Amino acid sequence: MTGLYIHIPFCQSRCIYCDFVSSTLGAEWQARYIQALEREMQERRQENGPALARTIYIGGGTPSQLSPQNLSALFEIIKQNFSFSSEAEFTLEANPDDITPAFIKLLRQSPVNRISMGIQSTDNRTLRFLRRRHTAEQALQAISLLQEAGFHNLSGDLIYGLPGQTAEMFEKDLDTLLDTGIPHLSAYALQYEPGTALYRMMEKGDIPPEDEELSLRCYRLLIDRTAARGMQHYEISNFALPGMHSRHNSSYWQGLPYLGIGAGAHSYDGQRTRRANTADIQAYISGKARPEEEVLTDDERYDERVMLGLRTCQGIDLERLEADFGSHMLRHLMRHARPYTDSGRLKKAGEQLVLTREGLFISDAIISALLAD
Repeated sequence: MTGLYIHIPFCQSRCIYCDFVSSTLGAEWQARYIQALEREMQERRQENGPALARTIYIGGGTPSQLSPQNLSALFEIIKQNFSFSSEAEFTLEANPDDITPAFIKLLRQSPVNRISMGIQSTDNRTLRFLRRRHTAEQALQAISLLQEAGFHNLSGDLIYGLPGQTAEMFEKDLDTLLDTGIPHLSAYALQYEPGTALYRMMEKGDIPPEDEELSLRCYRLLIDRTAARGMQHYEISNFALPGMHSRHNSSYWQGLPYLGIGAGAHSYDGQRTRRANTADIQAYISGKARPEEEVLTDDERYDERVMLGLRTCQGIDLERLEADFGSHMLRHLMRHARPYTDSGRLKKAGEQLVLTREGLFISDAIISALLAD
């Protein structure tokens, strides 16, 4: 079985921090794009073996920007090309202001059973700065409407470390969102990505550079506040009530195979081969641009195992790492891990090597130190 990811690159407007594959191309491109998705599914559905989907994730962009006709067509071509059980996790990303009674009615007739919303903040001034389309009130109303309609597997995204934000403001964001009873939260430190409007604002001096001290303060609040609500910190940026973790995203961190369909989508066969579709939406629709393929070396596979493992609460499985890469690489790992286990930033729990709470705050440095020479 494979995880299936489908990328929808359409947005009504661009947020200032976004560097994802997205476009404000008009509605006339949507139907053509859906046709291109169908063509790619038919060509690649058995790339990782039988066309059985373990999890399905429709991301973007803004998938909820698809017209009802095109969204229904997308659900239909997924069902025509892939088999999946009624218990499979089927996620749709949505913008809060797209969550209307009519949209929910469409969802109730679809296989979608999990909704992920980009809320980002519950402060309207911050939302306007980020050029988000929704208000804080719309976000909270969207959660309420979905819950009333029986959708309880909900996730919300927040951003912290924003220009003009304080730790107290982020604390309010957290409490406001968690008070809704939402069972899953993804929270990310703001990154100034080259090519984004945010990066250009920083280059011009309109906003200050990233504030690492603020991000650390917010991250500590994030860990404490979610723990107080009974949430498990199961991945560096992800928190969930018991049993409500993202099964699709967890498959990435576990190194399981997944198939990416759509412009800019990536795929992995679970062994050595990665594929990346063109990020040029019009070239993708034309069908002329073929995916780029990368075959990983042993060192690259080891590096990914270390990086992905330490992102999660399970950590690195030492027995599996030795079986896959040899005793010499296990010795390499433990030798370079020694300074961090001695300082209490890494711990060995049985046959797992895991970041401690204090290790989380310097996770990038620790991961870099453990990579292959």
